[in-house]
Amino acid sequence: MTLTNRDLVELTAWRRKLHRQPELSNEEAKTAGEVVDFLSGTNPDRVLARLGGHGVAMVYDSEVAGPTVLFRSELDALPIQELTEVAHASLVPGKSHMCGHDGHTAILAALGRQLGRQRPARGRVVLMFQPAEETGNGAAGVVADPRFKEIAPDFAFSLHNLPGVPFGEVRLRAGVVNCASRGIRIMLEGKTAHSSMPETGVSPMPAVSRIMPALPALGRGTFADDAFAMVTVTHAAMGEAVFGIAPGYAEVWATLRTRRDEHMAELCAAVEALAADIGSRHGLSVRHDYHEIFVASVNAPEAVGHLRQALDDEGIAHGEDGLPMRASEDFGIFGHGAPSAMFFLGAGEGHPALHNPDYDFPDDLIPIGSRIFMRTLRNLLG
Repeated sequence: MTLTNRDLVELTAWRRKLHRQPELSNEEAKTAGEVVDFLSGTNPDRVLARLGGHGVAMVYDSEVAGPTVLFRSELDALPIQELTEVAHASLVPGKSHMCGHDGHTAILAALGRQLGRQRPARGRVVLMFQPAEETGNGAAGVVADPRFKEIAPDFAFSLHNLPGVPFGEVRLRAGVVNCASRGIRIMLEGKTAHSSMPETGVSPMPAVSRIMPALPALGRGTFADDAFAMVTVTHAAMGEAVFGIAPGYAEVWATLRTRRDEHMAELCAAVEALAADIGSRHGLSVRHDYHEIFVASVNAPEAVGHLRQALDDEGIAHGEDGLPMRASEDFGIFGHGAPSAMFFLGAGEGHPALHNPDYDFPDDLIPIGSRIFMRTLRNLLG
């Protein structure tokens, strides 16, 4: 099964349509509707909408016993003002597809077009258009949805485009490919005072000045070490933006990062203990909460083997350079229920980086990504 020239023209136009109307994590209702409309002509055997939020799962069933194979893409955009000059630039101020999720969605739609013409010989294919990858709650929401049990896969695959890698080449390895990470918000509360009499209050300023350098110092090892841990302070705020009040409240935000999930609990405990100790020494009450929780993405050797076979069958160059990465990716949670693997598809060595305001997904990756997925599917299901 191959894409026609008309398919490629229509898929490219549709990808650019999605690019013009980006929606942020947990807001992807219109994008999800576009997916359902675009693939309605492929006559999926089942459509699960609003899965784990705005997720859409399209099921193509051979009605012959066999494995269920899931392919996943993301729907969400980023809160970044686009600075490209392309004709299909974002029409929504402050929002844009600067990570290529519009392109990943088009690749999955290409797979849907081909499945609409010919079902697999056996088993089922699930095209999972997932919401909220950027905030880390999308995959978790999908897997937690009771309806996910009806389409629970035997294998799960995904891809991400990767600037800096030669165009069309693939990076793939077994084991960890993306770090576990989470954001912590540390809240320090004392008592305000008149700025002429700060001694009558309890300011969080001395505690903040100690906590901010102490957090990164909790990191350990090099990235090549499985015990690697990293803390990055990302934001701090204290008091009101006035001159007459000595502050009584502050927040420090940080991102915690480890190569493996089992080391994240240790890092969290260390950060919590540090904040509590410093806060109590300065007479403050200390609270914390966690946000944007990503588990580590770990590629299963069996799933990697299927992708490598597909790459070799299609004559696509691949290697392990640059893996694993410090960045996080919420696809990892699918690997808790089935052998899963994600590969990284080169967007070009000189292509603008992900999350940069001048990034745009290269449309010529659509047929390459869909070829890899389709070959993987055919090898598994016939």
